[in-house]
Amino acid sequence: MSILINKNTRLIVQGITGRDGSFHATKMKAYGTNVVGGTSPGKAGQNVEGIPVFNTVKDAVEATNANTSVIFVPAAFAKDAMLEAADAGIKLIICITEGVPTLDVVEAYRYIRDKGANLIGPNCPGLISPDESMVASCRQTFSRKDTPE
Repeated sequence: MSILINKNTRLIVQGITGRDGSFHATKMKAYGTNVVGGTSPGKAGQNVEGIPVFNTVKDAVEATNANTSVIFVPAAFAKDAMLEAADAGIKLIICITEGVPTLDVVEAYRYIRDKGANLIGPNCPGLISPDESMVASCRQTFSRKDTPE
């Protein structure tokens, strides 16, 4: 079994100032995920629950040394978000967005693969390594103490 995320994961949230991005960034941070930043064009200098916002993924990676990105942007912008993450040197790209056109995914997947990175999604719930890191779209934050013995 591959472990793709853990406590050493340095996560940025693309689309962090949107409704879903801010909601899930807060939940991931509360879980213990090392959310080091987020992106939203034109909103650099803001923060979401203490998470700094950058204009571009490149800016976020340079400032935070992020290695993983989760994407919460509308389907029309998902391909560009995936390509931007790969161009910035992100090695694990998780696209939560649903409804991304198939040909956009094919193009993005090939590009990301050629950059030596991995793509999970789109239209996926995310990833979790229990008690380590959660890069996910979930409506409730879980931990092992929430499960019955």
